[in-house]
Amino acid sequence: MKAVEITQYGAPEVLRLGERADPVAGPGDVLIRVAASGVNRPDVLQRMGNYPVPPGASDIPGLEVAGEIVGGDAQAMAAAGFKPGDRVCALVAGGGYAQLCVAPVGQCLPVPSGLSDVEAASLPETFFTVWSNVFDRGRLQPGESFLVQGGTSGIGVTAIQMARAMGAGLVLATAGSDEKCRACVDLGADHGINYKTQDFAEEAKRLTGGKGVDVILDMVAGSYVDREVKCANEDGRIVIIAVQGGTKSEFNAGLVLRRRITVTGSTLRPRPVAFKAAIAQALRKNVWPLVESGRIKSVIHSTFAAAEAAKAHALMETNQHVGKIVLTW
Repeated sequence: MKAVEITQYGAPEVLRLGERADPVAGPGDVLIRVAASGVNRPDVLQRMGNYPVPPGASDIPGLEVAGEIVGGDAQAMAAAGFKPGDRVCALVAGGGYAQLCVAPVGQCLPVPSGLSDVEAASLPETFFTVWSNVFDRGRLQPGESFLVQGGTSGIGVTAIQMARAMGAGLVLATAGSDEKCRACVDLGADHGINYKTQDFAEEAKRLTGGKGVDVILDMVAGSYVDREVKCANEDGRIVIIAVQGGTKSEFNAGLVLRRRITVTGSTLRPRPVAFKAAIAQALRKNVWPLVESGRIKSVIHSTFAAAEAAKAHALMETNQHVGKIVLTW
């Protein structure tokens, strides 16, 4: 099969289309003929040598795919309601940038009706991440306020739409330009905050009437954590899922104590299959109907042929995209 390989750690140009042996599905797995592969920030970090591959995972980058089941564990497939020929999208721990990909059957979801393979390939990584961190770990409840950093990223466009569809009372998003802030509002945010011209913590406090935000999804960390503590509501939850602003943070621990704020975080890739399968079931029950009804949409910024993976990564590094970048096979 053809696959996009990381020939050495470095700039986007180190990505090359090469030949690999076809993967073999093991117990509990399905083999997917990939039509489209989602591109995500962890892929960029892996290419640069900053995101080690979990033990047992493929060294081929790519954490999400969509395509057709062409083989696998027949018993596991039957138990999950799948069969060869079914169109699915799947979260994987690696190997997504390839014509064939093995995925645990529990991490597969049917392609929502009406969606193309490109649209479906944009869903798993961000949907699994947002559900796990905003609704499971962050415990966002109907009527509560929510703030996502980086509202036009793949995670951001998913978080805005999912929070709105699940009944959040006030949805806020930060972005780096007025145009991107307008895009956040178009996706369902009540307000977009331009972090380059506004203090997002002061704006969040103002927009919540001085109370502060109930749940904050943070992909920056670093100096942002201190400001998030300052703009969190009593019993607020700050959930860190990436450290683009650095791994070291100083914040007012006294505020954490007095306002009973929870600062937590997680990474999804190394978690066990059973954990991810439980998220898949929650998505299928709670979110897939919203996708099929059009209340939550796949937001695609650009598609590239798999041979142009380097261009896809270069675009992601500009931070100019709104929504997802997808490779096609």
